[in-house]
Amino acid sequence: MTIVITSILFLIIGLVLSGGGLWLVTLGGSVFYLFAGLMFLITAALLFMRKAMALWIYAVLVAVALIWAVWEVGFDWWQLGPRGGLTILLGLWLLTPWIRRPLGFSSPSGLPYPANPWPLAVPVIIAILVAGYSMTTDPHDLAGDLPSEVVAAAPPFGGNVPDGEWHQYGRTPFGQRYSPLDQINKDNVKDLKVAWEYQTGDVKRPDDIGETTYQVTPLKVGDTLYLCTPHNWAIALDAKTGKEKWKYDANSGMNPDRQHQTCRGVTYYADPAVAAGQPCAARVYLPTSDARLIALDAADGKICESFADKGVLHLETGMKYNPAGYYYSTSPPVAVAGKLIIGGAVNDNYSTQEQSGVIRAFDINTGALLWNWDSGNPDQTAPLPEGQTYVTNSPNSWSVFSVDEGLGSVYIPLGNQVPDQLGMDRSANVEKFSSSVVALDINTGQLKWVQQFVHHDLWDMDVPAQPVLFDMTKPDGSVVPALVAPTKQGDIYVLDRRTGQAIIPFKEIPAPGGAIPEDHTAPTQPISDLSFSPDPLKEKDMWGITLIDQLACRIAFHRYKYEGRYTPPTVEGTIVYPGNFGTFNWGSVAVDPERQIMFGMPTYLAFTSRLVPAAEIPPRGQDEKGSEQGLNRNDGAPYGVFMGPLLGPLQIPCQAPPWGYVAGVDLRTGKIAYMHKNGTVHDMTPLPLPFKVGVPGIGGPILTKGGVAFLGAAVDNYLRAYDATNGNQLWEARLPAGGQATPMTYTASDNKQYVVMVAGGHGSVGTKPGDYVIAYTLP
Repeated sequence: MTIVITSILFLIIGLVLSGGGLWLVTLGGSVFYLFAGLMFLITAALLFMRKAMALWIYAVLVAVALIWAVWEVGFDWWQLGPRGGLTILLGLWLLTPWIRRPLGFSSPSGLPYPANPWPLAVPVIIAILVAGYSMTTDPHDLAGDLPSEVVAAAPPFGGNVPDGEWHQYGRTPFGQRYSPLDQINKDNVKDLKVAWEYQTGDVKRPDDIGETTYQVTPLKVGDTLYLCTPHNWAIALDAKTGKEKWKYDANSGMNPDRQHQTCRGVTYYADPAVAAGQPCAARVYLPTSDARLIALDAADGKICESFADKGVLHLETGMKYNPAGYYYSTSPPVAVAGKLIIGGAVNDNYSTQEQSGVIRAFDINTGALLWNWDSGNPDQTAPLPEGQTYVTNSPNSWSVFSVDEGLGSVYIPLGNQVPDQLGMDRSANVEKFSSSVVALDINTGQLKWVQQFVHHDLWDMDVPAQPVLFDMTKPDGSVVPALVAPTKQGDIYVLDRRTGQAIIPFKEIPAPGGAIPEDHTAPTQPISDLSFSPDPLKEKDMWGITLIDQLACRIAFHRYKYEGRYTPPTVEGTIVYPGNFGTFNWGSVAVDPERQIMFGMPTYLAFTSRLVPAAEIPPRGQDEKGSEQGLNRNDGAPYGVFMGPLLGPLQIPCQAPPWGYVAGVDLRTGKIAYMHKNGTVHDMTPLPLPFKVGVPGIGGPILTKGGVAFLGAAVDNYLRAYDATNGNQLWEARLPAGGQATPMTYTASDNKQYVVMVAGGHGSVGTKPGDYVIAYTLP
């Protein structure tokens, strides 16, 4: 009976592999799966007939599979495993006495002789030895050291922020995510322990949209931490103890049309004209998911009614179309020169009649509109007259801005005009400003310069990250005010922030064509000399747990249109790589302005997009909730778009790992010093496996003068510390929920340095939701 069941199993596997393998061959893919399927079928037949030749045939399969696998991917364990795992396990089963006895023979005296194991045992043993050797190598690792010497002893950090505080999203207006604290350093970071833990009480609800995420980086001013929650509560905590001082609920309600339910941070401002201790002498500005900006007294959380409309600024003002739930602020405004400068998130791919992506500056005390810069109408920056409206669907900025008050400039990362994947009928202004960084005059909103990173963007490659400002010391000793702009496509642009011109060169390279008839593509696209852009995907990069789901991914790869980065969208379906999550996203990068090095978390996850003719889009369901994945309807456009990660039948990425790294860059030379796999599959599989494959993540890092980088972000629930010089992991702490936020650090009244991480999960990447704020310090 055992051999019958085994032969049936081999028959099923053979049918699947040969059928799928034949399909793959017709698509122009590898012939191995067809060969493997036929060998499984022959082995199944010989087993059923109880022929010892079954072991010989299967031995040929094992040997060929081993040679083929090493030829395709070398000694990469995570690539070899799916190619050989199932084959070797079944080979070991065939070597057991339960199989070999029925395949043997009996002597004239009646003694049974099992089939000779060695023809099969030899290739199986060799394959196991190759697998063992591959576990000792890491072909994806780049080892190296960043320079440790201090290049600039007293560099500008931006703003007047005490060393032990964290006043803005990136600590200062420069957005460096760098702290000059060194109490926690490379030698003692391993000793960090939890100092306090606070739960906000704002938890994910059953009626929440999928993209409900906790991405906040708290601020620390004086003895208080200020933060917000996904449903727009503002909270103040004691920096030393984590004890709640006050809490304010903005009552922003629930709306299934919101694509995001999150808050990345609040804005702090102390009014120099109001005596300390007076009401609203210091304020916290809270952005909400129903398009309001609320001014709160930093001392007690009460509304500052002198601001705007009894403390509330309504950001939907001036929009020609204002569908509820389509526009909101997920990122905090910047406070500079008596102004609040703010953008807004506009739902991707919902409609051709959505709100404008206008950038506006308001009086920080009164809420009066001072200027507006609309990328669809960039020359009219004076406050919009009553009765006029901003340009519908103009490219927006949903991320965080940076400011150089000395140069009088605010630096803004811009997205696209929706629909993202349809470029027909875009105006000349949209084509100029989409997917770029712009520098605007703080006082007037007038454009100083623009640098575009994707031409005629059809891939949702908006610039997602806060630009990082620092002063670069060149080899000749001269100093250049620099701007670092990470992008979704993996390029790092380093520009002179006075002019927008390149410090690290970039060039134009030919780009794929083949857009739908109504559209077009740009003939070239820019690429920086400093780039984490991955090599184009090939069929051999398709992955799976077994040969079978790997085969399915190979078939999918050939069925999609893919000619590398910037393959345009089609109705047949296109692979987008790097995908919509981007190599870098809103977490940006951290820059040490003293050593002039950069630490980042490049992520690699392929997506797909498929244009859907409007006539084929089904009516909207009553219980449909906002999402960036799945069907994006694009109401009013000729096509919707179906988007999502490129996943296999088991809902794991089709592309082979690593999917995530930590990396270090010498910004003075533009050279990548190291790249190491980051994160494990601990929370990606039913079993808590510790395998370090390098997993996707979304969030950001910080750097400290102590030579330590801190980063959560990965889809396993850990906060980690790394040696900033070589990228080696120094410490990790298990989080009670997903850590898809950027940490921060400060000193409290006890003169101890703390590191704070928010753990609340991320709906799109599926990490565990929560409501935790956790502080760590040395014992």
